Amino acid sequence: MAKPRKQPRPKAQTPKGFRDYFGAEVTQRAEMLHRIQGVYHRYGFDVLESSAVETVEALGKFLPDVDRPNEGVFAWQEADEDGKGDWLALRYDLTAPLARVYAQHRNDLPTPYRRYAMGPVWRNEKPGPGRFRQFYQCDADTVGSASMAADAEICAMLADTLEAVGIARADYLIRVNNRKVLNGVLEVVGLQDAEKQAAVLRTIDKFDKVGETGVRQLLGQGRLDASGAYIGGVGLSDEQIDTVVAFLNSNAIVEDELKNGPPKSDDRIPGGMGTRLSDPHEKSEHAGRVWNWGVLDHLMRLVGKTEIGFQGLQELGEISDLLAAQGYGPDRIVIDPSVVRGLGYYTGPVYEAELTFEILDEKGRKRQFGSVAGGGRYDDLVKRFTGQEVPATGISIGVDRLLAALREKGRIESAARGPVVVTVMDRDRMADYQAMVAELRNAGIRAEVYLGNPKNFGNQLRYADRRGSPVAIIEGGDEKAAGIVQVKDLILGAQIAESATLEEWKERPSQFELPRAELVTGVREILGSHGLLDADGRYA
Repeated sequence: MAKPRKQPRPKAQTPKGFRDYFGAEVTQRAEMLHRIQGVYHRYGFDVLESSAVETVEALGKFLPDVDRPNEGVFAWQEADEDGKGDWLALRYDLTAPLARVYAQHRNDLPTPYRRYAMGPVWRNEKPGPGRFRQFYQCDADTVGSASMAADAEICAMLADTLEAVGIARADYLIRVNNRKVLNGVLEVVGLQDAEKQAAVLRTIDKFDKVGETGVRQLLGQGRLDASGAYIGGVGLSDEQIDTVVAFLNSNAIVEDELKNGPPKSDDRIPGGMGTRLSDPHEKSEHAGRVWNWGVLDHLMRLVGKTEIGFQGLQELGEISDLLAAQGYGPDRIVIDPSVVRGLGYYTGPVYEAELTFEILDEKGRKRQFGSVAGGGRYDDLVKRFTGQEVPATGISIGVDRLLAALREKGRIESAARGPVVVTVMDRDRMADYQAMVAELRNAGIRAEVYLGNPKNFGNQLRYADRRGSPVAIIEGGDEKAAGIVQVKDLILGAQIAESATLEEWKERPSQFELPRAELVTGVREILGSHGLLDADGRYA
């Protein structure tokens, strides 16, 4: 009789596109989210925790099909008696669940409804370097207000949020555009065919990748890509292409035009268009405001004759005025026509937070860090449930990217500090050691007793080093009898070990004794000397 085949052991590995997060990373993320939460709360937003699972019907963007029912999302069908259960999916963002929540509970919610949400989302997409199938988002949205004040507030709150987590004012810029202005460009060009409009929008979205020449080719007869494959063009005329490119090159055009002074006033558009700079010296003082003025003037000439484009310019001007009234100038938040995002999703103002400092990529080349947040106005999302248009606007922060930026700027320690470790010299005196650790914890100091095999004392100190512990407590039989404890400053010890002579090392200035009754005071002094205590004198 053949022996039964041995069941193979499961592989200890994460699924493709997923990863594990350990102590320091989780702690850093929690601390950053706590700061963000504080800003959102200060602005009057309420927290919402919605289900991680939604019906695919409610998510709306991804519908099941025969070939791949879970395309874009992780989806499954509930089993029921007739095999026709609902399709369910893990949420792919935090906005689609908000639309469902508002539609379901709108009679019980205030209008406008202002909420923020933080948590993981899942996308069934091809993973790549730094691109995972599960990641964190941090959103804030206002549902039920068509006022541009809601959009201006979101931009101001985003600026405050970036500064609250540690991004310097000189290191970021929030750029604002309006989808209606882009619709005005399409109208000026004379495109009415929905398929051609979509093709132009897709091409515009490639401007950063292929540049002006590539966009001209794609809007025209087509181009060869890097692999030599031919990509068909949209087939626009040269005049139509010039109009689209003039929109995409707005920043460069305005920069050149402003060399000749501020543009003419146009009182129909807010945002500084009616403000005259009588003193030439005021130009430098109000350079940012003049920039917004110049951009609106350029776009007015480009799309101002279209109703939709003119409406978009008025909204941008109003946002600019509202931000200026709150003290948020174009040094932090600026009108920028190059912002093109979510073209099939957003219906009005769009915004993007870009970090402007340089980093080195994997090949050692300098590049700007780039975008860490984006959002805009989406007035059609809730309508799917209610049949009525419900205005909404919001922002989403990429948590992992923002954390990476803070590490790059040195605003977050690469490794979190571990607990104070009480070593065990005599396993029969565990109660004494537990009493010590309880005193430290009750005093707001993170601490633990070594719970491994205490036979080798060196292993205990190596354990404390691996944990990143700042202090180790030692009490053997002699110390117990004398009523003292030995306190070892592990941070100072590591610093001395790097450069100390043998004699200096033997003197062990990083280890000293103190009365047992002064344990908490002595540990707190060491932690304070290394700047590890918070404002309340705790080491948490």
